[in-house]
Amino acid sequence: MASFIQIENLTKSVGDRMLFADMTLGVNEGDKIGIIAKNGAGKSTMLRIIAGTEDYDSGKITFRNGLRVVLLDQDSRFPVELSVIEACLAVAPAPESERMIDASGWGYEQRMRQMLGQLGIDDFDARVSACSGGQLKRMAIACALMKEPDVLLLDEPTNHLDIGVIEWIENYLKRSRCTILMVTHDRYFLDRVCNKIIEIDRESVYAYDGNYDYYLRRRQERIEAMGAELARVKNVLRKEQDWMSRQPQARAGKAKYRIDRFYELKDRSKVNLSERNVNLGVSKASYIGNKIFEAEGICKRFGDKVILDNFTYTFARGEKVGLIGPNGIGKSTFIKMLQGIVPQDSGEWNVGETVRFGYYSQEGIDFDENKKVIDAVREIAEDITLGDGSHATPMQFLQHFLFSVPDQQKYIYKLSGGERRRLHLATVLMRNPNFLILDEPTNDLDIVTLGLLEDYLSNFKGCVMVVSHDRYFLDNIADHLFVMEGDGVVKDFPGTYTEYREWAESRKQPEAEAKPAEKLQQQRVRERKPKLTFKEQREKEQIEKDLEALNAEKRELEALFNSGAEIPDIVEKSARFTLINEEIDEKEMRWLELEEKVEG
Repeated sequence: MASFIQIENLTKSVGDRMLFADMTLGVNEGDKIGIIAKNGAGKSTMLRIIAGTEDYDSGKITFRNGLRVVLLDQDSRFPVELSVIEACLAVAPAPESERMIDASGWGYEQRMRQMLGQLGIDDFDARVSACSGGQLKRMAIACALMKEPDVLLLDEPTNHLDIGVIEWIENYLKRSRCTILMVTHDRYFLDRVCNKIIEIDRESVYAYDGNYDYYLRRRQERIEAMGAELARVKNVLRKEQDWMSRQPQARAGKAKYRIDRFYELKDRSKVNLSERNVNLGVSKASYIGNKIFEAEGICKRFGDKVILDNFTYTFARGEKVGLIGPNGIGKSTFIKMLQGIVPQDSGEWNVGETVRFGYYSQEGIDFDENKKVIDAVREIAEDITLGDGSHATPMQFLQHFLFSVPDQQKYIYKLSGGERRRLHLATVLMRNPNFLILDEPTNDLDIVTLGLLEDYLSNFKGCVMVVSHDRYFLDNIADHLFVMEGDGVVKDFPGTYTEYREWAESRKQPEAEAKPAEKLQQQRVRERKPKLTFKEQREKEQIEKDLEALNAEKRELEALFNSGAEIPDIVEKSARFTLINEEIDEKEMRWLELEEKVEG
């Protein structure tokens, strides 16, 4: 396989902080490489160095002659005074060879329009100044692909995109022969596109030949091996410490190498593996009562655009719902209405007295840029109650969010985008909410933090509503989905996002035209998908448990009545037997009603 890029002993620091040292890496033709590290470790910097837009301290990067290298940065910039098509043609003009054949450039422009259309942009005459962040990202992706690069560098390509567009890009890159290096938190995207993973960890680089799933297995093996090595080093260090602690005259004339070895072991023993096992299950959710809140006939529109039309729903304790739909459909408006930030046109929200919202917004918080991280948190609370009832200082609490003690002394204006999002998340959770509302929490968060957040939400005792385009995150967190379909329609789907996609795909193709294997899959999806709301499904499950308990009690009483033994409280037990039969009849009737909906 031909070598495209050779990186040798690459070193980069920012101020007094080392990002990576003596990095050596080869990139071959056809490689599709995912780069993983916690925020602030240098992922984006590494891409910019390869693209030639940022300098490095030392080392060497060698490219094969004639390589076209294109960087898709996180920030998408276009001339705001131009139309969409004009701006794209200005940023990604037709290649000179093509202009020689077609001086008008019409054929290339048509292909650009087609590419934009595939990415969901069809208003080519709209002004760039009126475009949303998601539209600008799609324009930037179209321009990058139209440049037909040999090497494509992608920095968070899925941020601010809806799921349909993400899946189109995923399929395009899987088929492409282009060599790719990408930074992304989208784990399904990594798993399905990449054939190699690079991890930057503690200034070192580790390469894994395989997809994301393979990387996870091998990384765990490496961490376990590091733990065993660290234990051995500390054991040897104790012995060497004893030797070094003797009186200087007792070790006079001893070999200098042994003293040097002592200090080397001491440095190696300082590796801290604890942050790999950190979990965010640290803040305690405040008590939430039986009444969460009810939505009664909520309507909302902006001009001709209908966001909600007679939306009615009763939320249950412990409910975790994912809110999905195309960009611009009104998801952020929905969750702002729920909290009273945006007023509804009609209808009513009846919120329980004990509900305490925690809102993680796309916009983030306006931190005082000139404050240190630790001071910003201390302003909110000096004492934080943890999940086990114990207490933590702001310094201890921030360590759970991967802010080391030195990191806590950073000024906020020096934080990376991901570090700011992590700080925003910490300030939301430290207030001990019992109803979390998360608007695109996966944007700019690294994979390590996402894993910790998923663990936290899985064990969270309150309610969760999450808006996300991260399919992996939705599959792990949401019990059911609100699907915003447009024109105010919100459908409640009782399953994961992956199950929803299977169900949606099965409806696209008429059963008569489906292949036998596809027919079987459609049948399985139908069999698996009850036509019940999330609340009704929970009610049906509870009825089944109640019926089991009632029938068991009924059998015990029947056995007692038939035993012939004297029964002192026969009147009470007879009354209870009558009541049990009535409850069984009532619950069986309701169960049959729900079962008919499943079979209907």
